[in-house]
Amino acid sequence: MNFSRINNISGWLVFGIALLVYLITMEPTTSFWDCGEFIACAYKLQVTHAPGAPLFMLLGRLFAIFSPSPQSVAMYVNALSAFASAFTILFLFWSITHFAKRLVKTEDGGFSTGNMIAVIGAGFVGALAYTFSDTFWFSAVEGEVYATSSFFTALVFWCILKWEEADDVYADRWLVLIAYLIGLSTGVHLLSLLAIPTIALIYYFKRYKPTLKGSLLAYFLGGVVLLVVQYGVIQYIPILASKFELMFVNSMGMPLHSGAIFFLLLFGAILGGIIIFAKRTKRYTLHVAMLSLVFISIGYTCYIPVIIRAKAGVSINMTNPDNVVSLIPYLQRTQYGSTPFLTGQYFTTEGKGEYGDPIYLPVTKDGKTRYEVVDQNIKMSYDEKHFFPRVWSNDESRGHVSYYRSQLGLAEGEEPTALDNMKFFMSYQMNYMFWRYFMWNYAGRQNDYQGSGVEPHQGNWITGINAVDKAMGRGDFNKLPDAYKNNKAHNTMFMLPFILGILGIVFQFKKNKLDGWVILSFWFFTGIAVQLYINNTPNQPRERDYQYIATYAYAIWIGIGVFFLRDLLMKAIKNPAASAAIATIACLLAGPVLIASQEWDDHDRGKKTLAIDNARNMLATCDSNAILITSGDNETYPLWYIQEVEGFRTDVRIFNYNLMGTDWQNIQMFNKVNDAPPISVLWNKNFVEGYGNANYYNINEIPSLKDKVFNVKEVMDFMMDERNGAPMRMGNRVVPFIPVRNISIPLNKEAMLKNGKVALKDSTMQIPDALIVQFKDAYVGRPDISMMNIIAGIAKDGWNRSLYICNGIPVCGLEGYLKKDGLLNKLVPVVMPNQTFTDIDRNMELFTKVYTLGKANTNQVYYDEPNKRTFYGYRNDAAAFAIQLLNVGRREDALKILDHSMAQISESSFPTDLSYSFEMTNVQMFNAYLAAGDAKKAEAIGDRLAKFAKDFTNYYVDLGDNGQMGALGTIDRSIRTLNMLASSATGNKQPELAKKYTDQLMTMSQRLESGSQIFKDYMTQMMRQNQAGGQ
Repeated sequence: MNFSRINNISGWLVFGIALLVYLITMEPTTSFWDCGEFIACAYKLQVTHAPGAPLFMLLGRLFAIFSPSPQSVAMYVNALSAFASAFTILFLFWSITHFAKRLVKTEDGGFSTGNMIAVIGAGFVGALAYTFSDTFWFSAVEGEVYATSSFFTALVFWCILKWEEADDVYADRWLVLIAYLIGLSTGVHLLSLLAIPTIALIYYFKRYKPTLKGSLLAYFLGGVVLLVVQYGVIQYIPILASKFELMFVNSMGMPLHSGAIFFLLLFGAILGGIIIFAKRTKRYTLHVAMLSLVFISIGYTCYIPVIIRAKAGVSINMTNPDNVVSLIPYLQRTQYGSTPFLTGQYFTTEGKGEYGDPIYLPVTKDGKTRYEVVDQNIKMSYDEKHFFPRVWSNDESRGHVSYYRSQLGLAEGEEPTALDNMKFFMSYQMNYMFWRYFMWNYAGRQNDYQGSGVEPHQGNWITGINAVDKAMGRGDFNKLPDAYKNNKAHNTMFMLPFILGILGIVFQFKKNKLDGWVILSFWFFTGIAVQLYINNTPNQPRERDYQYIATYAYAIWIGIGVFFLRDLLMKAIKNPAASAAIATIACLLAGPVLIASQEWDDHDRGKKTLAIDNARNMLATCDSNAILITSGDNETYPLWYIQEVEGFRTDVRIFNYNLMGTDWQNIQMFNKVNDAPPISVLWNKNFVEGYGNANYYNINEIPSLKDKVFNVKEVMDFMMDERNGAPMRMGNRVVPFIPVRNISIPLNKEAMLKNGKVALKDSTMQIPDALIVQFKDAYVGRPDISMMNIIAGIAKDGWNRSLYICNGIPVCGLEGYLKKDGLLNKLVPVVMPNQTFTDIDRNMELFTKVYTLGKANTNQVYYDEPNKRTFYGYRNDAAAFAIQLLNVGRREDALKILDHSMAQISESSFPTDLSYSFEMTNVQMFNAYLAAGDAKKAEAIGDRLAKFAKDFTNYYVDLGDNGQMGALGTIDRSIRTLNMLASSATGNKQPELAKKYTDQLMTMSQRLESGSQIFKDYMTQMMRQNQAGGQ
C-alpha cells in the first residue's frame, strides 16, 4: 500500500476518533455565554451581535433542519461544532504528515517502512494531542463560532500546503480556492485571515530562491495583503456601497437599496473588466490576483442574509442592520468602542469627546423614504499619544485604573512611564493572557477558578511537579483546601506534551529550516499577534483562551517530536521500523493519552443541562404576559434560546438592560414578539427612531421647577416636543433633555386590584398614590428612560403585566418596591413592611417542585466557575426565603426549603470554598439553619468553611511574599467568615459553637502573624483605616 493511501486512511481514522469523542462529550442542549444566542439565531436565521456570523447561522440552520424536535435543535447545532472540529483535526493530521514526510522523503520519492511509520505516527501524535487539548476541546462541544472558525483556518492552511505540493499548470487554483474560503470565513470569524502572512511566506519559498531579505519582504507583503482584505474588502467595500446608497436615495430620490445594488454591479463590472484585460494581455499574476479578489468578494456575500433577515424584523435583531448604511457600524463593532494598537493614550491621558460619523436611519415622510441623521457617534480625542499603548483604559467601572496602579506600584495621580507600559504588556498581556493559556494545553492547568493575574492559587498554569510549581510561586499543592485539590480542571501533564513540541522544533529547524519558519510564522500570527491586536484590559469577565489557536501550530511540532525520539532510539535499537514504532507509542502515551486522561472529566458535558434549566426556572417564575429585564449574557442568551427554539413561555417579554440603550430593542417595544404583546409606553416610535435617538439625556433642571414632582406623562411630552430641545455642544441639531429630577408615576389602585396582578393580603399592605422616580446624576442613560417608560406604561394600564428584574439592575430609584419572587426580583407597587417574598405558598412550590438545577445532585456533571455562580444565587435566595418562612412561623417549611436546596446541589458540584463571594451563600445557609433550630446541620456547614480557612492558612504561610500578597483576598474572606460564624452562633444562643469558631479564628490569626509579615502589615493598615473611619 502506497503512502498516499495510508495517509488518507489514517487521516480519516483520526477524524473518526475526534468526531466520536466530541459527539460523546458535547452538551446536549445550549450552554452559557453566547451559545444560546447563536443557536437561536441559527434556528430562525436571526441577527446576532456585531459583527455577526451569517455563514455560521446558515450552517447551523442546515444542521438544525435534521433535528427531529425543537428540543434537540441545540444538540444538532452543537454537532456542527463537533463535525467542524473533527475536520480541523483531519486537516491538522494531513498538515503534520506533509511537513513530516519532507524530513525523510528520499530523492526518488519513496519511503522506507521506518520512515512511513514515523510520518504517520507524527500525524497521530500531533493531531490527537490537539484533539484533547483544553481550549480546542472546550469549543468543539458547544454551539459557538470558534470551532467552525478553527476549521476554516485549518482548511486554508492545508490548502496552501496542497498548492505547495502540487506541481502542474493548474496548481494556482488552490490559491483561488483559498481566497474563496477566506471570503466565506468572514461570515464566521476573521481568524483565518491570520494565515495570510504565512501563505505569503510559503508562496515565496516555493516560487523564489529564499534569502533573508526576500523572506522579510514576503512576510511584510503578506501583512499588507491581510490589511487590504480586512480593511479594503471587509470594511471599505460596504463603506463605498453606503456612499452610493446615500447618493442614490437622498440626492436622486431612488428607492432604498438602489445605490448599494448599483455599486455591486459596478464593482463586479470593474473586476470583470480587469480580469478580461489581464487575460488578453497575458498578465498572469494580475489575473490570479483579480480572480482571488472576486472569490473573496463572492464569499463575503454571505453577509447579504444579515440585511435580508434584519429587514424581516426577526425577534433577535441586534442593532437592526437592515440596509447597507446601518451595516457599516455593525461590521465595525462601533457599539463596543475602539482599542488603540500602535499609538494611543495611557489611562491617565486627558481626552475629550468629539462627534464622529453620523448615524443614519431610513425615515419615511410624505410617502418618500430617505436617510436622515438621527445621531452622531462620539469618539475620544487625545492630545497626547504614546507608542504601543498597553495601559490604555480609564474605565474604572471595571476596575482598570485601580488594577494598573496596584500592579505597577503607581500612586494616585502618578503617570505611567514607557517602562510601566511594557511591564504590564509582558506580565499581564503576554504572561497571563497568552502564555498561561498556551501552557494550559500542553503543560498543565491549576484549576478553573478565574483569577486576575496575581493569585497564586487560581487559574494558573502548572507542571504537576510540586517542587517545580512551588518554585514558580504556586505554593504547595498538597496544602491547598479540598475545593482546589479536587477541582476537575486540575490537569497535570508534567510538561511532557510541551517538551515533545520543543524536541520537534529542534528537529525541524535542524532538518528543514524553511518549514520551521513557516510553522513559526503561523504560530506567531495565531497567537502573539492576536494578543498584540486585542490589547487586553485587566479584569476580563471570563477566560479568553478561545481567542488564540497558536496551540494548533504547536501541535505540528508535538507530532514532529516523534522523529527526535526515533533518532535517539535508533542509536540503541538499530532497527528503523522498531525505533519509529516505539517512538510513536511513547509519544502517544506522553502526549494524547496523557492529555485525554487529564482533560476528559472537565470536558465531558454529555449530561449538563444547567443553562437551559436555569432559563426555564426564570421563566417559570414569571406571571403570564410578564416582562423580564435581564443583564448579563448568561441570564439573557439561554432565555432567548428556550423561547425562540423550544417555544417555552413565549408570552414573557424579555429585555436586556444593557441593550435597552439601542434603537432596535426600544423599537421592538412597539411590536408583538412571539406570543408577547407590544409594550405600552409613553414615548412614541418617531421619538425613539429619530429626535430621541441618543445614548443619554442631560438633566437641565428648570430653576422654577426645582424640587417639584411632575407627572411622568408631562415629562415625556416635554421631551418629545422638538421645540423644547437643547442645542448640541457641536453641530446644528437640538436634542431632548429632562427638565426635572423628581418624576411621579401615578397608580390606578382600583384598576390594579381588578387586574389581579397586585393583591393586598393583609392590613399592613398599602398601594401608594404614585411611584416617585428620582434622578440624581447630571444625565440619565437611555436604558433608565426605557425602564421608566415600561414602568409608566404598566402603571397606566392598571398594572396588567408583572415586571421582573434580575439582580443588580437599577430601577429608577424604586428599589424599595422590589420583592423576591423565586429567583427573580419583582416590582410590586405595594408597601409591604414585613415581607421579602411576594407569595409564600407560590414560592414554596417554586423552590420544592419547579426549579431544577442541571443534575447538580448527581455528582456526575462537572460545573465550572461560571456555573457555580448559578448555584450561589439559588442557595442565597433559598436561605432568604427560609428566613421569611421563619418570620411567619413556618419552621418546618423553612427546614424543608433548606434541606431541599442542600440536596439539589451536592458538595461535589458546588464545593465549599471562600473564593470570590461564594462564602456568603454558605454563611447564609448556616444562619438560616441556626435560626430554624437545626444546629447540627448548621455546624456541618460551618465546619466545612472552617476547614477551608484552616487549610488555606497552612497553604498561605508557605508562600513567598508575592504569593501572599496575591492570596490576601482569600485570607481576608476566611477571617471574615469565621467572624460571621461566631457572631451568628452567639446571636442564635449557641455559645459552644461560637467558642469553637472564635478559638479557630484566634489560632488562625496567630499562625498568620507568626508566619507572614505581609499579613501583619495588612492588619496594621486595616486597623489604621478603621481608627480613621471611627474618628
